[in-house]
This record gives sequence, C-alpha cells and structure tokens, in this order.
Amino acid sequence: MNVEDVRQICIARKGVTEGFPFDEVTLVLKVGGKIFALLNLDKNPSINLKCDPERAIDLREHFDGIVPGYHMNKQHWNTLMLDGSLPEKLVVELIGHSYDLVYASLPKKAKDEVDKFDNSAM
Repeated sequence: MNVEDVRQICIARKGVTEGFPFDEVTLVLKVGGKIFALLNLDKNPSINLKCDPERAIDLREHFDGIVPGYHMNKQHWNTLMLDGSLPEKLVVELIGHSYDLVYASLPKKAKDEVDKFDNSAM
C-alpha cells in the first residue's frame, strides 16, 4: 500500500478536504474543518491517525509499525509506518476509525455540512 493508495482511501470519505498548511511533505486531511489524518509524503512515508486511547495502546503493543503520534497528543494519536509491515485491512480500518472519531466530535452544523458534501464534485 503506497501513499497514493492511502490518500485515495482518505479522500473517498464524505466531506474530506486536503491541503499542505504546514510544509510541502505533510498532507493534512480534514473533515468538518478538523484534522483526522496527516500523511507524511517524505522518504519514509507514514500517517498520523486519531485513535481511541485504550485501543491506541493495544495497537502499539501488537504492531511494531504503530508508534505514538509524531508531534501529536500521544494519548489520542498513532503514527502508522507505511512500509508494508502493517496489514492493508488494518490501515483502512484505522483510517475509518480516525475519521469516525473526528466526525463524531463535530458540532451539528458542521456534521450537516459534511453530510451534504458531494464527493463526486471533486
């Protein structure tokens, strides 16, 4: 699974926007104006994803390719190495988990905007 595959999985979700607000190698993916993923496009690609704190610890204990979120709140964020060491199914699942956590935290007005977003217009 390469970074473009991961990007496509992220942007396929409803209401996702993307941009480079920090630098030219960190693609930021948002839903409702809140970050749910940071995709590092550098020579050692990785993705930061929000995660339930208890699950985050469990994942780190079971997978060498999952570490506490780089430059993030380590309780709520994990960094997944995109070096092929993680099962693709798990990466896809954790992208969905991060998106769902952030979407659930949005105020009603922001959720309504996301819900009427048309991904086909992109």
